[in-house]
Amino acid sequence: MSDDLVADELTIDGRIRTFTVRPPRDRDVPLVLVLHGNLSGDDPRSPGLSMYEWTSFAAHADEWGIAVGYPDGCRGCWADGRGVTAADEAGVDDVTFLRALIDWCADRFGTHPDRTIVAGISNGAFMSHRLALEASDQVAVFAAVAGGLPAALRNHRPTHAVSAMLMNGTADQLVPITGGHSRRVGTSGELRGRTLGLVDSAAHWRAIDSCVGDGATIGTGQSNRHTVDGGVGGAAVSAWSVFDGGHTWPGTPVPDEWAGGPNSAVSLEFDAAEEIYRFARPLLVPAAARKL
Repeated sequence: MSDDLVADELTIDGRIRTFTVRPPRDRDVPLVLVLHGNLSGDDPRSPGLSMYEWTSFAAHADEWGIAVGYPDGCRGCWADGRGVTAADEAGVDDVTFLRALIDWCADRFGTHPDRTIVAGISNGAFMSHRLALEASDQVAVFAAVAGGLPAALRNHRPTHAVSAMLMNGTADQLVPITGGHSRRVGTSGELRGRTLGLVDSAAHWRAIDSCVGDGATIGTGQSNRHTVDGGVGGAAVSAWSVFDGGHTWPGTPVPDEWAGGPNSAVSLEFDAAEEIYRFARPLLVPAAARKL
C-alpha cells in the first residue's frame, strides 16, 4: 500500500468494516468517497483499493484540496437496495457504515461532515444513489457511473437536496443505459433487482431537487451531456450519455470482466474523476442550505 494512505476499521453492527483514506493536506476540505463495483468473486481483502488504482482522485488530492476515502464493501459488494448482492441478502447496513466513515474522517482530518462527494461504479453506483437518498444531510453531490437508480428506492425521500452526475455508456451490456434487471434471477427464474435508465434516473433526481427549466445540452461528438440546475440550494442534475461506452470508468482502462461485452469500449474522451470534481466543486454547500 502507498505511503500516502491510511488504513483503519470501524465496527458496525458487530461487523468489522475496513477502509483506506488518502488524507488531505489541509483541514476544512471536502471528502470524496469512492465506491467500487461488485468484486465478490475476487480477492476481498481490500476491494476499495481497486478504485485507488483505477481513478485519479488521489493523484489530484492536493491540487483539489480533498480527502479521498476508499471503503471496502462487505464480501466485496454493497447492499445497494436492489436485494440481489451478497451484502443485501446478508442484511449488511452499508448506509450506517458509510455515514460513520464520513464522521470518522471529519473527526480525524477535519473534512466537512455535510459536504461529501460520493462517486461509484456499477454496484458502487447503485450504492451511491442509496447513500444520497438516505444520508442526504452528509452527501452534497453524488456521481453514479454505469448504474441507475434502484427501482426499489423510488419512494425513498431524502431530507436534503443532493446534486447528481449520472454517466452511462450507450454500449453497456451489463447495466444498459435504458435500465433493466440484475443478471441474478430468482429461484423460479423471476427477474430481480430492476434499475431505472439514465433518463428516468435523472428525471427522478431533478424532481427531488426541484430543478427548473429545460437545462442545457452539450454534445461533444463522443458524449451527450444534459444538465438542469436551479434546484434547492443550487442543486443540479447532469446526465451523460457516453457513446459506445461500455461498463467502464471513462478515462481509465479496466479489467476485461468490467468491459460489458465485446462491442463495448472505454471512453478516453475525458477523465471521469476530473469531470466529477469539476461538476461537484461549486455545489458543495452546507446541509442547512440544501434542506427540503
